Amino acid sequence: MTPLTQEWIDKAEGDWGTASREIRVRNNPNYDAVCFHTQQCAEKYLKGFLQNAGVAFPKTHDLLNLLNLILPIEPGFARLLNELTVLMTFAVDSRYPNFSATKIEAKEAVKHCRLVRTIVRQSFNLPLK
Repeated sequence: MTPLTQEWIDKAEGDWGTASREIRVRNNPNYDAVCFHTQQCAEKYLKGFLQNAGVAFPKTHDLLNLLNLILPIEPGFARLLNELTVLMTFAVDSRYPNFSATKIEAKEAVKHCRLVRTIVRQSFNLPLK
């Protein structure tokens, strides 16, 4: 694993940590933040995978675009299509007015992100912590 790949993973883990903590908050939880950080976690894990494989990728929040770049290298990631489709909806909308995530949406986002995180970490032989 290259140092840059490790930076992507570290950034992804930072987003995972933020989402994981915020979903457990009892007073005034920010479910929008949970959704945003799960999307960001998935995005950074995918970009880290691509970077490690030497595949150039555009500056994008489009998780399906990133998935399509990965599939020729790792067809097994196709099983993440549903998860990435759901998470992609939180890339921008969750940061602006006219969107308010519910607790149910936030929990679903964490569930979807957990699978993406697990699959990518397994591909790097990293512990799931």
